[in-house]
Amino acid sequence: MRGLLILYLTLVAALPVAILATVLPVNVYRAQGIEALDCDGPIGVLFFALPALLVYGVGAILLYRKRNRRLHRVAALCCLLVFCFVGWNAVAALRESHGGASIEACA
Repeated sequence: MRGLLILYLTLVAALPVAILATVLPVNVYRAQGIEALDCDGPIGVLFFALPALLVYGVGAILLYRKRNRRLHRVAALCCLLVFCFVGWNAVAALRESHGGASIEACA
C-alpha cells in the first residue's frame, strides 16, 4: 500500500513535466509564425519528454499489474494516454531535426 502511495505521488509530481513536454513546440520559429528552420534540435522537447516518458511508462506498467482495483486500471489508462501524448511530441521533434532540409542548413 505504501508503494502505491509513493507511485501516485510521483505521478502527480511529474505531471508538470509531462505537460511541458506535450505543449512545447517542435519548431519555435514556426510556432511564432516565421517559416524558418530551428537548428537547436529536439533538446528543448526531449529535456522534458524523456523523464516524463520514463515515469509514466513505468507507472502504466506497475498500475496495470495491480488487477484487483478498478481505480488502478483507470490510472494506468491515464498514464498510457500521457505517455502517448508526450511520445508523439518527442517523435515529432526528432523528425523535425532529422529532416533533409535541416541537415543541410544546420550543418
